[in-house]
Amino acid sequence: MIYTDKPKKIRVMLTAFRDGVQSTFGGKVRLSDYLPAMEYAAKEAGIRHMEFGGGAKYQAPFFYLGEDPFEIMKRMRDALGPDVDLQILTRSLSGVTLQAQNRESLRLQARLMKEYGTTWDRNFDYMNDTDLLVKTGRPIVDAGMHHQVAISMMGLPFYSDKVHTPEFYINIGKRLLDSGIRIDSICLKDASGTTDPKTFYETALGIRKIMPPEMPLWAHTHDTASMAVSQYMAAIEGGADGIDLSVRPLASGTAQPDVRSMAHALKGTGFSLDFDVSKVRMIENILTEGMKDYDFNPVTTMADARVISFPMPGGAIGPNVQMMVKAGLLDKYGDILAEFPVVVEAAGAWTSVTPGSQQYWLQAFNNVLYGRWKKIEEGYGRAVLGYFGKTPLPPDPVVVKTASEQLRLPPFEGDPFEAVPDVIPEAKKALEEANLAVTDKNVFLVVSAMVPGKKMELNEGMRLLCGRCKIDVPLKKNAAPPKEAIPRPMPPDAVSRDIPLTTRCTVVEGGNTRCFVVTLERVDGAGAAAPAAAPISPAPAATGRQIPICSTFSGSVVLTDIKVKVGDELSKGQTIAVVEAMKAYHDIVTQHAGTVTAIQARIGDEVDNTTPILTLAAKD
Repeated sequence: MIYTDKPKKIRVMLTAFRDGVQSTFGGKVRLSDYLPAMEYAAKEAGIRHMEFGGGAKYQAPFFYLGEDPFEIMKRMRDALGPDVDLQILTRSLSGVTLQAQNRESLRLQARLMKEYGTTWDRNFDYMNDTDLLVKTGRPIVDAGMHHQVAISMMGLPFYSDKVHTPEFYINIGKRLLDSGIRIDSICLKDASGTTDPKTFYETALGIRKIMPPEMPLWAHTHDTASMAVSQYMAAIEGGADGIDLSVRPLASGTAQPDVRSMAHALKGTGFSLDFDVSKVRMIENILTEGMKDYDFNPVTTMADARVISFPMPGGAIGPNVQMMVKAGLLDKYGDILAEFPVVVEAAGAWTSVTPGSQQYWLQAFNNVLYGRWKKIEEGYGRAVLGYFGKTPLPPDPVVVKTASEQLRLPPFEGDPFEAVPDVIPEAKKALEEANLAVTDKNVFLVVSAMVPGKKMELNEGMRLLCGRCKIDVPLKKNAAPPKEAIPRPMPPDAVSRDIPLTTRCTVVEGGNTRCFVVTLERVDGAGAAAPAAAPISPAPAATGRQIPICSTFSGSVVLTDIKVKVGDELSKGQTIAVVEAMKAYHDIVTQHAGTVTAIQARIGDEVDNTTPILTLAAKD
């Protein structure tokens, strides 16, 4: 049992408004629904340190809510005042994105984060590559933010005495402290909540011994496996000065423990929290009222001991479960979890924190859907090939060879920054062509949503700036519909490009549900230029059985490419389109040979297995 003769206050960062929102809802929570709770926490409860941005909480607002993440940060800062420390989370080489960024993009990110109210930046690298942590930490230091470097931790789903041990983590800390870069604090970050308490204690004890005495040591974990309080107790006993905690209904489960649980666990130990626990109930009440219409999924709100065998971060479980529900794939959840240890060991045991967790998840997903190693996910493949840094253990040579062949990339042993393309000019060009202002913020919004192979018309940054955001708020079925995105200036030809528009309409009448495909066309004489091409192409003369070709996913996925045109002769098994599901691309193939007689969908449409992408006249 921990105990100290000298009373010590443990600092708390309140995570409800970033990690809590992300872990529970993938970040898909409107600012207006939790800002009142933030204001009370700062002005009435006296909370002086909160997490408010970064991670998926940066991307979710403009991917799914029609909200500008930087304007959200500014509104938070304006509401809370200048005296509250507001913290973000960045991912080393990936910054606040899921893709590798070049140095200039990371410098731009750091300047913008500082400009829009950030005071602390916690930076981690999922490979625990100290060279990358130093290089990506410099823009944080140069921007004038508190530089908190993180050592990423997890419990391995297989045995190894070489990595993810106290000695392994302490050596990382020593290399960071010897690097010469300014470090303001160190965080022991377990995104999956799977590190055993003894390892947490011995790591904290060893790191504390080599740190300057005035430098704070922080601990971060998730309660996914119900171990968070015991982990924090171990870290505090080892010398941690601060921990991350949340408040119901955005606490426990995949998020951080509730402040009250931790305060109770520390009673009589000589340690206490610098947090007025009597104020928590009101914060909870305000949050509960603001989020009364949200559909809380038990997968993200309940503990799951299985996570010990699949070290998946709470902040990634939330978004992935939301995406699986939307794509109609939640029945595959257990199968993906069972595949997790296989992909972790084969990859070389990098830490399962974003983007590494997403790479593990998507590869496990592909192994379940297509067969083991039949389809290498691009991020996972690039990681085992060395494009994100050196893996902690050597990856499986068979998987390395398979990844190299499928991705047509050689193994890489150089500086990962050398392999990152400069996409800033492409982003600027897209803004200019759309008659949008080429500001630092606009450029970064576009850059941070760019993914290899993704068409610019689907870029979420461009969609936000053009007023064409996708709105996807996880509300209860009987709740009020999501508010429309805030209108924004649109390019002069945007309206003409979007008409004709084909969409789906569901009609419920007398207990019967009917679905219709509806096409909206411009009235003659409206005065606008005709669109270049109609989304539904006229059918040519063709004989044969008319067969609609749909997505193979039962839920909604985004159509990202159409590979054929009307009149094309198709063979059985040919790829006709590509959809995005679970942040990865999947080919849609035809099971029939025939002639394409109509194209019924457009790039950017949401489709499912009842929505025709095209129709063909079958020859079989």
